[in-house]
Amino acid sequence: MSQGRYRYFIMSMIVLMVTVNYIDRGAISYAAAPIIHEFGFNKEAWGAMLGYFGYGYMFGALIGGALADWRGPKFVWIVFGTLWSVFEGLMAFAGNLGVALAGGSALAGFAVIRILFGFSEGPTFSTINRTMANWASPKEKGFAASLGLLGTPVGALLTAPVAVFLLSVTGDWRVAFVILAAVGLLWVVVWSRIFTNKPEEHSKVSAGELALIRSNQDLLANETTLAVSEQARAPWYHFFKRPTLVFNAIGYFAFQYVNFLLLTWTPKYLQDQFHYNLSSLWYLGMIPWIGACFTVVLGGRISDTLRRRTGSLRIARSGLAVVSLLLTAVCFLIIPAVHSVAGVLTLMAVGNAFNFLPNSVYWTVVIDTEPGRAGTYGGITHFITNIATVVAPTLTGALVQHHGYGAMFTAAAVAAAAGMLAMVFVRPGQRHVRPNANQRAIA
Repeated sequence: MSQGRYRYFIMSMIVLMVTVNYIDRGAISYAAAPIIHEFGFNKEAWGAMLGYFGYGYMFGALIGGALADWRGPKFVWIVFGTLWSVFEGLMAFAGNLGVALAGGSALAGFAVIRILFGFSEGPTFSTINRTMANWASPKEKGFAASLGLLGTPVGALLTAPVAVFLLSVTGDWRVAFVILAAVGLLWVVVWSRIFTNKPEEHSKVSAGELALIRSNQDLLANETTLAVSEQARAPWYHFFKRPTLVFNAIGYFAFQYVNFLLLTWTPKYLQDQFHYNLSSLWYLGMIPWIGACFTVVLGGRISDTLRRRTGSLRIARSGLAVVSLLLTAVCFLIIPAVHSVAGVLTLMAVGNAFNFLPNSVYWTVVIDTEPGRAGTYGGITHFITNIATVVAPTLTGALVQHHGYGAMFTAAAVAAAAGMLAMVFVRPGQRHVRPNANQRAIA
């Protein structure tokens, strides 16, 4: 019986969606110079403005994950994809709206639109997690999660040339945001036509492929199937009764701190510290993300291989994260002592590559432990994680304003080290499976 590979087409389309998503959120960093010049922001105010995105992002992740479990991921993709595209377009008018409606404060206008934009993008990764729980087979969970996350470094890598191209060609940062909004809306239309919540609902998924996705032949002793987990679904607040899930979220916070620091502050850092202009940023801004594009997928493969060869989810998931975060911390700790742009960008690229190596692990731990709550628990995980989307740019603005750019790299190293310690305590997989009422009655 032919197995088919339609699930990989769905995963590849998710990569495209995340790429669009990341270009949308990162483009503002390349428009820093004209925005700062027009509205008179200093470094601390600019850092705060970048951080407003995170306030909405946290709550969007929390709500989106629960919605993905309740209404299905397709509903979340369509609604929130439309919303984030609309607010991306409104970013072009945020400062002027603030001046007109908020007592002359352009920062207030950016705050409102950035928060709403962040809220709309928030459900993305918790919804991906629910999608992968529905569409991936047990033996490929790590790879599936890493493939879904590939759009993160690819989007960050492409943000520089795309943003610089749009800014250069249009000559107007506002027009660039409107164009990006239109691309997002186009993706929503395409996705609404090709995606279903589960492979059982899609005519292009063969019986062989469905059997592979739902197979339990490759389960380890402490893993469970999606069907069993859905029958024995735990309340949302049980997340906080599972130390593994809590420590995993802290580990993911460390990843996101480094990730969002580089996404939001690299262009300004290169302009201020090494005096590069916008025309140079299209390729320099890509360098920190090159290695991550490979390691994000490689990490999923390594994790699945370790799972198969050792039979230990702890080695395959948390062990990989501990080593990777340690190496990330070392790279960023060295950067303040390096004074050449080549040396700094090399360390940023290597450190970020290590940071992305276990990116899929944080999501796979949730699927390993509670696949039936992959959306809800993924949303809670992402809520905790995305505190970093506020802390990283905001704290960096204050550190740079008062202590210089070296302090931002030291803070990144400290965050990575804290995440490494948290992942030591992560023990993925179900400790027990709770029977539902019918199963208890039969027993």
